[in-house]
Amino acid sequence: MKLLRVRILSARSCGGLLDGLDVRLRDATTSDSTFEPLCLIGPNGAGKSQFIQVIAEAFQALLHATAPDEERAEGNPDLQFEIEYLIFVRDQERPVHVRARRLAQGRRRPAVEMARKDAGEWITCELSAPATAALLPAKVIGYTSGANETLSLPFLVSRSGYADEVGRHALDEAKRGNKIPDTRLMLIDYGTHLEVLVANLLLGSDEQRAALLEDARVQDLHSFRCVVQLAHSAAPKAPPAKTGVRRRKGIQLTDELECYLDQLQRCATSYSYQAETDTYTFDFLVDDETRKAFGHFWSTALDLYEAFHKLAMLNDLAIPKTTRDRFRREAQQRKFASRLPEPQDEDKVFRFERVVFDAANAGASVDYVSLSDGEHQMAQLLGTMCMVSFQNALFLLDEPESHFNPRWRVKLLSKVLALPTAGGKRDEKSQASMQDGLLTTHSPFVASDMPRERVFIFSKDAGTGAIQYRHPDIETFGTTFDAILAECFEIRPPISEVPMAIIEELKSSDDPDKIQKGMNELGDSVEKIMLADRVRQLKRRSVP
Repeated sequence: MKLLRVRILSARSCGGLLDGLDVRLRDATTSDSTFEPLCLIGPNGAGKSQFIQVIAEAFQALLHATAPDEERAEGNPDLQFEIEYLIFVRDQERPVHVRARRLAQGRRRPAVEMARKDAGEWITCELSAPATAALLPAKVIGYTSGANETLSLPFLVSRSGYADEVGRHALDEAKRGNKIPDTRLMLIDYGTHLEVLVANLLLGSDEQRAALLEDARVQDLHSFRCVVQLAHSAAPKAPPAKTGVRRRKGIQLTDELECYLDQLQRCATSYSYQAETDTYTFDFLVDDETRKAFGHFWSTALDLYEAFHKLAMLNDLAIPKTTRDRFRREAQQRKFASRLPEPQDEDKVFRFERVVFDAANAGASVDYVSLSDGEHQMAQLLGTMCMVSFQNALFLLDEPESHFNPRWRVKLLSKVLALPTAGGKRDEKSQASMQDGLLTTHSPFVASDMPRERVFIFSKDAGTGAIQYRHPDIETFGTTFDAILAECFEIRPPISEVPMAIIEELKSSDDPDKIQKGMNELGDSVEKIMLADRVRQLKRRSVP
C-alpha cells in the first residue's frame, strides 16, 4: 500500500485549520514494493498529529460505509476528504489506484464514494460489494507513545463499538456463540505494551525475539502471570438464564472469550480458580513446550495479541458506567482532554503480573517494571511492526521515538527496515515491504534517514493560523542534524538560549579580556571560534 494524496476539505480537527489542506505525498509511479515511510516534522501545534488523525478518521469512515460489521461507528461523520492511494489486490500483478472521498453535494449529507482507475478512467465501486472492502487497508495501526489523545480518538471509537457488540452478544444467549468480526483500526499505546511484548516473545522466532530485546538488558521471557476476575460489581446485569445455561456471577463472556480462558488454562504451567470471585490465575514458566502449547491455539503473535487485547477490553467494565457514558459523549462531541481512566490493578478484569525476564548475566532475572521507558517503547514499537507484517497495512506513528536516547533515534529506521518478521524484512521485497507508514517527529534524526521528497515540514501561518506544508529546501538524506534543525525549526545556530545570550553579549563587547574570560566558560562551537577571532581583531587594533 502507498498513500499518494490526502485532501482535507472540512474537518473539525485543529479547529478547522486543516480545511483546504491538499498534501501530495507521492506520485502514482512510486515504487510499490519498497517500504518508504514518510516523515512529518515541525514545531508543536503545526497540525502533524491532527493530519494523521484525519487519515485514520477517513479510513474509518470508508470502512464504516463498506464493511459496517468491522467498523461499527466513526469518530468524525462530518469529515469531508479525498484520498488517493495504491493497494495490492489478490491475483493482480500491479497495485490498484484507488480514489476514496466524501464531499458535500448541495444540501445533501456528504456520502462516501470509491473508485478505481482502470486504463486511465475512474470506475465507480459499489460500496456494498466485498471487492470494494478489499480495496481498503487490511489494518490501520495507530501508535502513540504518550498521553496525547489526538491520534487516539478514532481508534477509541472503533474499540468502543467493538466492545459494545461483544457486550450485547455476551448477554444474548442466541448470539453469544456468533463470531464477532475484528476491527481494522488497531491502537497501540502504553496500555497495550505487555500484550504486544508477551505475544511476540511467545510466538516469535528466535531471530525475532533477539531483535526485540537487542537493546534491553535481558535475553528472553522467563515467566509471567495472567489474572482474570469476572465476579465484578460493575458488571452489567444479565437477564435470567434459561434452564441448563451457565451464567457467571458477574461479567458474562461470549463463547470466543470463554474459549480463550480454556486455552490459557491448557497452556499454563499451573493455574488456580476461586469460585467465590470467579477468578482465574494462570502462571507460565516459558520454555519450548510453553511456546509449542501457545502455537497450537494461536497461529501468529498477532492472533495471540488480539486474544489478550479482547480480554483486556473487559477492563472498561471496571470503570463506573456514568464515567464511560460521559467519555463516550465527549468523544463524539470532540470535547475531551484525556483517555478513559485506567482502573486500579486489583479492579481489572484482566491483567498481567510478575513478568520476568532472563537477565544478560546467567542465572539472574529482571522484572519488566525495572526496564526504562525507552526499553519499553522500543520493544513495543518493534513488536508491533514485527507481528503486523502482511501487505496493505498502514502505520500512523505519533512521535514513536520520544523516549529514545540519541543513539537509539539514529538507529530507528534501520532497525525497522532490518527487522525480521513472518512477512519478511522491510528492506527487501516482501509482504512486509508492501506497507506504508507516516510518522511525526520533533527531532532531526529520522529526517536525516530520508530523502527530502519523503520529508514534510508542517507549520502554521502566522497571520491566518492555517496549516501549511513544504518539502525541505535542502537534501535531508545523510545531512547533519544541525542543518535539519536550521531548515525545519529555524534554529541557527543549534545552541540553547542561555549560552546564546551570553555569546551575543560577548560579541558586542569591545573588551578582549572580558571576551576571553567568557570564552573560558563556553564549550566548543563555531560561535566560540568567532569570539576568538574577535579577540584577535581587538588586540590587533590596540597595537600602536
